[in-house]
Amino acid sequence: MFILKRQDVEISTIGHPKRDQQVPILHYQGQTFRLISVFKASQEEEAKALWRDLTDNKGKACVLLEEPERFSVWGKIRLDQLGSDTGSHSKIGIFTQASILLLQAVYMDIEDFLGARQAALFQKEMGETLQQWQFPQVSSPEGIKYLLEIDPLSVPVPNWQEHHVITLLQDLHRLGKAYFGNTNFAHPVADKLQDMPEGERSLFISWLNQSPLSKLWH
Repeated sequence: MFILKRQDVEISTIGHPKRDQQVPILHYQGQTFRLISVFKASQEEEAKALWRDLTDNKGKACVLLEEPERFSVWGKIRLDQLGSDTGSHSKIGIFTQASILLLQAVYMDIEDFLGARQAALFQKEMGETLQQWQFPQVSSPEGIKYLLEIDPLSVPVPNWQEHHVITLLQDLHRLGKAYFGNTNFAHPVADKLQDMPEGERSLFISWLNQSPLSKLWH
């Protein structure tokens, strides 16, 4: 749709009607857009790839905002839709948050119990998974570092599909088992997701129990 500069648009935040959070809203020529994803200035190609994928392949009305310090992708929304924002995008966002928290938990356990050298090897191998399967927004060599450092509950998470979450958790289980020599790290899952709101944690665990991952993570 459009590539815009900061001076072209107005950005404000409004309270989400159903959650205790502020939602960034971009206003452009009488239209409103909500934030989908944020990229660093060095990730221009990734930002443009997501923007093109959403507009060309998924038929979404999106804008790419170009600022000196970052790029961001915004999707068109009617403000009256915000209250019903519990659809598939919202659900997959919750699953993505949970999978990143599990990744971080396994990484920290490896660092604590096996040392920094093993943790660095694990980071390298997980990074290869992201590149091999071309995970949106994190398939560059720095992608795994980004996932291990962010707080997925307070910053926008990558725009993944359900198959990305499943692939990540399958590979995370395979590597965790190889490093620890057992599968104790994979349960109980709820303990590793204490930071998530209870409703979102329950939604993820319910999905997990019905997915191909149920025998791995429980």
